[in-house]
Amino acid sequence: MTPSQLRAYAAVVRNGSVKGAAAELGVSEAAISLHAGQLRKELGDQLFTRTASGLAFTPGGLRLASRAVEMLNLQERTVIEVSQAASGRRLLRVAASSLFAEYAAPGLIELFAGRAADLEVELSVHDPRKFGTVLNARAVDVAFGPQPANLDGTLNSQAFLNYKLIVVAAPGHPLARPGASVRQLREQTWLLGPSAATDIGAATTALRRINVPEERQRIFQSHAAALEEVTRGHGVALAVSFAVAQDLAHGRLVRVGGQGLQFGGVWNSVTLAEGSAPPAAEELVRFVTTPRAIRAMTQGPGVPVGRFRPAIHITLWNF
Repeated sequence: MTPSQLRAYAAVVRNGSVKGAAAELGVSEAAISLHAGQLRKELGDQLFTRTASGLAFTPGGLRLASRAVEMLNLQERTVIEVSQAASGRRLLRVAASSLFAEYAAPGLIELFAGRAADLEVELSVHDPRKFGTVLNARAVDVAFGPQPANLDGTLNSQAFLNYKLIVVAAPGHPLARPGASVRQLREQTWLLGPSAATDIGAATTALRRINVPEERQRIFQSHAAALEEVTRGHGVALAVSFAVAQDLAHGRLVRVGGQGLQFGGVWNSVTLAEGSAPPAAEELVRFVTTPRAIRAMTQGPGVPVGRFRPAIHITLWNF
């Protein structure tokens, strides 16, 4: 199997047709069919057939579909690693939930990357439900956030940091006082970061527990943007307690009181099982549990531009 054959087959799977694959890769349909024919001959499997409703894949064809993507990603990763090694540099690709990426990742990455002059860290934000997909595809080396619900034997997960979500409002807000009831909270406008747009994590759990109607929820591109709207008196928000400690101390925000208005969350590291994670990823997983790392995540400054790759690929939610 050659990379060209696998690339052509993966394109057929993505597009559901030979014609679509040819258009995506900028080659002729005959070239795609030739690559598919070579794979069929080598593997002894028909892989797919044409039907009135489109392509129908055999069990072997479906298995190859997942393997093709994995092998192509591994090839790309190998090219990067060889290039990095030749120039004396290493690359660590970190995936994170939006909440972790915004509040804990900057201090962690600054401290960890600063320990090794030859290390570059690339951070990307993903829905935690996709952690297994991007790890198994070798698109990232390690992921941080809530533990995925679909955790299986291919992944290792380790809890390393407990955090608290509290409800905050502007000082002049009607609920900026102790004793707010759950009924009153349900009637408020909730200004939320992207973590509330997924079905997993502490923010989603809190909103469900309070039973906040969807029409009362407004989701922003970042948690900081949501909190900025809160300071203008436009609603209430969930906030990571250590992230708003200074705002609370200086009176820019006020904690909304009331029984049960504190929610616990846990951040986990997720890697491939059976020692498949790169050495730098395994080192980071060990480092993230140390007191220095925890202090950097909860108190550390942001990462200076250029400390790690500037391209941050954000996947917030899908409609």
